Amino acid sequence: MIVGIDLGTTNSAIGIWRGDGPELIPNRLGDLLTPSAVSVSDSGEILVGMAARERQSTHSDQTVTAFKRLMGTQQSVQLHGQTYTAEDLSALVLRSLKADAETFLGEKVEEAVITVPAYFNDRQRKATRRAGELAGLEVKRLVNEPTAAALAYGIHQLDEEQPFLVFDLGGGTFDVSIVEIMDGIIEVRASAGDNRLGGEDFNDILVQLGRDRFDPEGKLSVGRSSQFCELLRAAAERTRRSLTEAESATLSIVWDGEMLSTDIEAAEYEERAKALIERLREPVLRSLRDSRIKAEELSEVLLVGGATRMPIVRRAVTRMFGRFPNTKLDPDQAVALGAAVQAGLKAKDKALDEIRLTDVCPFTLGIEVAERDGSGGIRDGVFSPIIERNTVVPASRVETYSNMHAGQRQIGVAIYQGEARQVAGNVKLGEISVPVPPGPAGSVTIDCRFSYDASGLLEVDVTVPKTGAVHQLVIVDDDEAPSEAELDARRRRLAALKFHPREDAPNIAALARAERCFEMFLGDRRDYVGHLLSTFRNVIDGQDPREIEAARKELEASLDELEGERFL
Repeated sequence: MIVGIDLGTTNSAIGIWRGDGPELIPNRLGDLLTPSAVSVSDSGEILVGMAARERQSTHSDQTVTAFKRLMGTQQSVQLHGQTYTAEDLSALVLRSLKADAETFLGEKVEEAVITVPAYFNDRQRKATRRAGELAGLEVKRLVNEPTAAALAYGIHQLDEEQPFLVFDLGGGTFDVSIVEIMDGIIEVRASAGDNRLGGEDFNDILVQLGRDRFDPEGKLSVGRSSQFCELLRAAAERTRRSLTEAESATLSIVWDGEMLSTDIEAAEYEERAKALIERLREPVLRSLRDSRIKAEELSEVLLVGGATRMPIVRRAVTRMFGRFPNTKLDPDQAVALGAAVQAGLKAKDKALDEIRLTDVCPFTLGIEVAERDGSGGIRDGVFSPIIERNTVVPASRVETYSNMHAGQRQIGVAIYQGEARQVAGNVKLGEISVPVPPGPAGSVTIDCRFSYDASGLLEVDVTVPKTGAVHQLVIVDDDEAPSEAELDARRRRLAALKFHPREDAPNIAALARAERCFEMFLGDRRDYVGHLLSTFRNVIDGQDPREIEAARKELEASLDELEGERFL
């Protein structure tokens, strides 16, 4: 069984291809979205999803979210005395999604297609693939998120020949892709983006507004800044969602037994968000330039990602293109649905026989060279592109280079990915040293061929014409990647972690939410939540499944009345 997974910064989802279309799989709580959150209880048990997210403001030192932004780095977090990388945490989310799917489908899930931001570099893509492997999945393909959204959108419009643009603003990343659908082929013409721009950044504006008003001198949060910030962040998320439909909203938290509250006007919020909105423009312009398509030639502008629900974003998109964007797809589900379509393509479902997908190389690939400057000196560390960004993959390109110094017996070929003129601003993928016969400067040449496929595999073939020797390097991992033995050890460690029984997941999430509300409210409302908690715990102690389910629904309904419905 092969599934499609949207591994998101804020939420993740898993789906499959049925005979008549893609279908998302609900988790144990009945939700189609699972928060990308991990928490460790006092007893060392792992919580994933809603139960973990509800603990973020009350147990900030035991909970982590938005770790997708750390993918491909060596940064780690400490939870309950254990060190976790972004790969480990992502693997725990993937493992939870896999278990949900197996429960729903009644069979083992062993293969997956996983989505990544179009602008993820090589290290980030390899880290995502390793996270899938740590979760016990064979990752058949990584597919760019806007491309997946295009699959979800284009699957029913195969006769559409005009290009359209996918504008994907999620919780932590922003991607733009220009796509054409014709004759059963979905072709990505260009992709661009910003891996550090998303809904979390818009939340940060509200967090800072709260700090400015609640703690202008920085005294309240001394020594406990993490919890203060997490309380503000949780409140900011709700406030941002409220501002989607209202001209003002209240930002409020309880700190040291005191209710802190302030009204946020939509106009003020949008004024502070202008810099973020401006950052949305350059990736759009770059994708149009690279595809050589004018904005007026686009047939549709498709919004994807939960952050595109914000009025300020929709107005900005409308101004950019001089038209209203298409919002017919659920922005939170489009990528996961597209991943399920891609899973169907991988499984060679007969209903998808006539559909083919092409993608592009998101970053330029090249090597480090040296060149002579105007005064005859040598400038090192210059980037020489071989496969340009937004080249349709699979692709193979070759460039010829020569020796810089007389008598050279070795030519070093260092492979980089990026757009900067100096290699120091790009990502190093690997290197190879090639023996060459000695000769005068410029007389000995090498042919450097790059071959890049849709799965992100890069083959480098360096040929020395004078000797006929061919040297090959396959970029399958970066220098900092763990060995197979280390991966096996990490798999065993993750597999040994104590997870709460899956049948208890709804109760755990409800308790975590109620405990957060107890800390958040004051006075009569706090007393009321305390009563609700005690009542629900007493019912759980009775161990009657039917009574527990009824009591949980009553608890959730009461909490909805107090703070509004829970969100994903």
